[in-house]
Amino acid sequence: MVGIALSALSALAVSLSAAASPLRLAKRDPVPSFVLEHAPLSYLYSKEQWWPSDVAVHLTHVTPQVNFTNIADAVTFETIPSLASDVFLTSKDDVTTSPDWITNDAGKPDANGLSTAPSTIVLVNKPGGILDAFFFYFYSYDHGGKVLDIEFGDHVGDWEHTMVRFTNGTPTEFYLSAHSGGSAYTFDAVNKTNGRPISYIGVGTHANYATPGKHCHDLPGDLLCDQTDASFVWDLAANYRAFWFDNSTQTFSVAGGAGSGAQSIDAEGAGWLQYEGAWGDEQYPDDEHGQYCLVIGSLVDECQFVSGPTGPIKKNLGRTAVCQKESSCTVATSL
Repeated sequence: MVGIALSALSALAVSLSAAASPLRLAKRDPVPSFVLEHAPLSYLYSKEQWWPSDVAVHLTHVTPQVNFTNIADAVTFETIPSLASDVFLTSKDDVTTSPDWITNDAGKPDANGLSTAPSTIVLVNKPGGILDAFFFYFYSYDHGGKVLDIEFGDHVGDWEHTMVRFTNGTPTEFYLSAHSGGSAYTFDAVNKTNGRPISYIGVGTHANYATPGKHCHDLPGDLLCDQTDASFVWDLAANYRAFWFDNSTQTFSVAGGAGSGAQSIDAEGAGWLQYEGAWGDEQYPDDEHGQYCLVIGSLVDECQFVSGPTGPIKKNLGRTAVCQKESSCTVATSL
């Protein structure tokens, strides 16, 4: 009897330990209501042609490659966590033919702001009552801008994000990623609709801005600019997959979802977010797919096609400052 009792106690201890450990659970707490109440409303440009994409669809159109050589015939939510950081998820199609999955007209938001492409929400608890809610936008293609009327910076796969920082449940800052950097504001400073912050998405490049209009970047003068306006609103809370990120272990767990994101998230799990490789092709050699590069002193050193981006895990989710690049982070108090 004593042996049976000890065995039962041991089993109970194991069970309680598992219940207390988020790493052993398929799900943790759901997304807090205050996060969804302050989720961004993001406007896509009136002449956008490369619409939001579903990660699940994207994976069916790419193969994992290293040094331009397939290392597997396909990639899935189950296999992607095992891929190394030097892997490129490479298009099966010639991207210059604009296959349907790259332009993805199905991802264009409807009149209510609903896109068939779920956003990805990543929640990170931090000391001092801080919760950072990252809202990730995924597109199967980034159509870069023009310099001296020549196209540069195109790539397969495109991850962008905004982030709302909450302190004790109250929104305090808003960050918007754009190209290799971004901008940060106090939450009070940004435009809002019913308490939800507004962002504007650059045509083709999908960079995020707090105001509509023309936004020049990276090069002197007006050589390289993004265009934004308030044409097609994308409601990030209408269709999403949500996850918790534990910065101490660098692991993700499922928080839940809405729309088609909720229908698929349990089967997909959270492991795919651990992938540290590129979500698109490696930069093409000269002349492949019409590749060209232009070097003009220190002013321009760009190619038409560049390598695809890394995913959410490489976006400094554990940041202390609100900006992804913490060393040069200024939080503006006005637009």
